[in-house]
Amino acid sequence: MIERLDALEPGQAIVVGGDRVVRVGPELAAAFAPGDRLLVVDTTGDLLHVPHADALVAGDAVADAVAAFEALRAVDDAAVTAFFEAFAAGLADDAVFAPIAAANATDVADARVRGRSTTRLVLDAKMRAGMVAGLRVWRDLPSTRGRVLETVEHAGWRVEQSTAGLGVVGFVFEGRPNVFADACGVLRGGNTVVFRIGSDALGTARAIVTHALEPALRAAGVPVGAVRLVDSASRASGWALFSDRRLALAVARGSGDAVAQLGAVARQAGVPVSLHGTGGAWLVAGAAADPARFAAAVRHSLDRKVCNTLNVCCVPAARAAELVPQFCAALEHAAAARGAAPKLHVGPGAASHLPAGWLGVTGTVRRADGEHREARAEPIEEAELGREWEWEDSPEVTLVVTADTDAAITLCNRYSPRLVACVVTEDPAEEERFVQAVDTPFVGNGFTRWVDGQFALGRPELGLSNWETGRLLARSAVLSGDSVFTVRTRARQVDPDLHR
Repeated sequence: MIERLDALEPGQAIVVGGDRVVRVGPELAAAFAPGDRLLVVDTTGDLLHVPHADALVAGDAVADAVAAFEALRAVDDAAVTAFFEAFAAGLADDAVFAPIAAANATDVADARVRGRSTTRLVLDAKMRAGMVAGLRVWRDLPSTRGRVLETVEHAGWRVEQSTAGLGVVGFVFEGRPNVFADACGVLRGGNTVVFRIGSDALGTARAIVTHALEPALRAAGVPVGAVRLVDSASRASGWALFSDRRLALAVARGSGDAVAQLGAVARQAGVPVSLHGTGGAWLVAGAAADPARFAAAVRHSLDRKVCNTLNVCCVPAARAAELVPQFCAALEHAAAARGAAPKLHVGPGAASHLPAGWLGVTGTVRRADGEHREARAEPIEEAELGREWEWEDSPEVTLVVTADTDAAITLCNRYSPRLVACVVTEDPAEEERFVQAVDTPFVGNGFTRWVDGQFALGRPELGLSNWETGRLLARSAVLSGDSVFTVRTRARQVDPDLHR
């Protein structure tokens, strides 16, 4: 007999994964109230407390999106096109954008007071223009609803396979206002979306919804529930959202641990996931690397900190005397462009090749919580090569000197998040060997920052997926709005006497 959980006791045993037990702590027991929910993560034993209010706000948003998904079937493609244009026009209108900019300025100021990173939070002119451009990409793309993928002809009948809307997409992402435009792309395929943004950007999100998003939905005749914000600063609302079995897909992007936890919550609820967690790109200088091209790749891969920013660079020992100084100069150039000093982590084999002025020298490193006096270069063990450096203004990267390109590939496959790996070489055979051997969904022969749905494919992305937990079944590691669909199979019978 199933009974409702109304209270927890300190020390109470909770079964995890069928064969393990975790104990309820006193703080959790004191906080838990009737109507609350307890989610147990089988992989880690985490006990996640979801207060009733957070479950309610997430559940109401999903309910609205479910209703909107049904209603969207009767909404023609012209209305969806009109929505994208109205949303873009609103963001481009200075009068409409003014309260959004004010809300963002407040969010940024609050984040800085709390020592939080603002590199992704500032809704500046470049981000605003990118949002407008992204929405107009969706405006101009044809609808994917009902697109015929394949036709099989038979005597007296044929079978068609075509796309159809998948359903409600749940979306949790860090404090990046521009992701609004990315998330809305799922409407082009007949889907609806519910999203939760990081608490740092919640004020900005509310302003976008009030002043640009909902007016655009209403003006176009698209159900307002088609795009819903979970209006809560609590992480528990994200857990509640991802545990909702009415979701057709759960998409998460942000820090590795938080994304992994969200993904586990969704999987346990039976919801398919697309996860974008640990980032950090790897760049390998080949035996036939051109020094100038290599330096340019380093410099252009460190312009700002996002998931595809250079995190680990490998140089072959035979070229280290020539290429390590080029690397250091490029790192200094990237830092100078941001008005900051660089931070170098010296991996195996690299220390003896560093130019003078790197080892034993301190400098001022600008982080989210202010300036710090730190060693300019610090040693790092091989086991730490998987660590992603989260930096604010001072570019931070690891340098490793390896025996050869094959050794660099081995390190990348062992320690990287298996997201982005690029090689710089003038030898086509070496480049091809690298592409075939390295285990990442994104490979290139230059700078790492090319990995972006809008920049590379002309489509705003919902997220990028790495291969850290395995390759993806029949889909790209770029998830965009028009790649969220299911496939329907339809029979068209001409011969009335057709039978088995």
